[in-house]
Amino acid sequence: MMRKRAETFLHWLIHFGFWGIGKFPEKNLIIFESFHGKQYSDNPRAIYEYIRDHHPEYQCIWAVKKGYEQPFIENQVPYVERLKFRWLLTMPRAKYWVFNTRMPSWMRKSKETVYVQTWHGTPLKKLGLDIVNVRIPDETNDKYRKEFMEESARWDYLISPNAYSTKIFRQAFAYNGETLEIGYPRNDLLLQKDAEKIAHQIREKLGISEGRKIILYAPTWRDDEFITKGAYKFENHFPFTEILAENPNLVILTRLHYLVAEQFDASQYGNRVIDVSKFSDINQLYLISDLLITDYSSVMFDYALTKKPMLFFMYDKEKYQNETRGFYFNPNDSLPGEIIQNPALLVKAIKDTLEKKMISKNYEAFYQKFCIKQANASEWVFKKVMGEQK
Repeated sequence: MMRKRAETFLHWLIHFGFWGIGKFPEKNLIIFESFHGKQYSDNPRAIYEYIRDHHPEYQCIWAVKKGYEQPFIENQVPYVERLKFRWLLTMPRAKYWVFNTRMPSWMRKSKETVYVQTWHGTPLKKLGLDIVNVRIPDETNDKYRKEFMEESARWDYLISPNAYSTKIFRQAFAYNGETLEIGYPRNDLLLQKDAEKIAHQIREKLGISEGRKIILYAPTWRDDEFITKGAYKFENHFPFTEILAENPNLVILTRLHYLVAEQFDASQYGNRVIDVSKFSDINQLYLISDLLITDYSSVMFDYALTKKPMLFFMYDKEKYQNETRGFYFNPNDSLPGEIIQNPALLVKAIKDTLEKKMISKNYEAFYQKFCIKQANASEWVFKKVMGEQK
């Protein structure tokens, strides 16, 4: 009870601070945050690096959760610790907020602040108001939807990766503001002319020789497999041992969803399984991988830009479709790769795909529908948002 009262008082204090300090905005101050301050990654990173390199007149600062500072230190990125005093003095004064997830409702922005919501994926699984039965702890359907609508009402701009997502975002988020349908800034990297050079550098950084094949395994999380609110379980169904035995020249990179990334220990498989969940830029991992294996994660839509093969390990497909989330379209008809539910069949499909370099017949249609093929989305955001505010 005392802890809850202390948290309530802290939220009230921050709310009051936002209201007061927000009256004195800094027109060239931008604050960034990715996945609740846990990563230097995703669309906010791409936008930040463009502004850092091309518009040094802007002061760019990141909000970082305590314990997650190392990538920012390594990359010499200016940051403040989330929910601390310097953060409170910085965030309300920022003219621009650039975030990729929802923010707590008590973080009130002033009328002078421009909130750019980049979001973080193209949806296969249902989102927001489209989820029929919310299975998040301490959330009811009505509460969850009310919070989503209050959040989206604060957004001044929402970035969309394609026309398909634009339509879904509007209904799932109850969003009526301006949508920038320009593709995701994080995907600019995949379309750069020096992508091969970058891939070589990333292999060296991870200690993977050029001759080895690489699988990127990037599953999503399960809403109904939780420990407490905000903490989720990860139950492994992926046949690591069998895959490694069948493919002696293979390295597996595991990239888990940020909500479950700390629940998996890759060390039991030696140096042939590398946990890259904290690797700052998943798009760099796309460049070096020979095969993506996912389930319902939106990584499939970005990876399609590489036109490299994918497999879909959906061991719980019926449950996920009928109980956990549900889908916006039938994956059997549209996904650019084989859907596999049995671990033994997955082992065989991996070997066949790597040896024969098989590409699904659905791939080209999937690519044309979901991939915006331009390499300047970050620049476009700056010119549209920051440029128009001057």
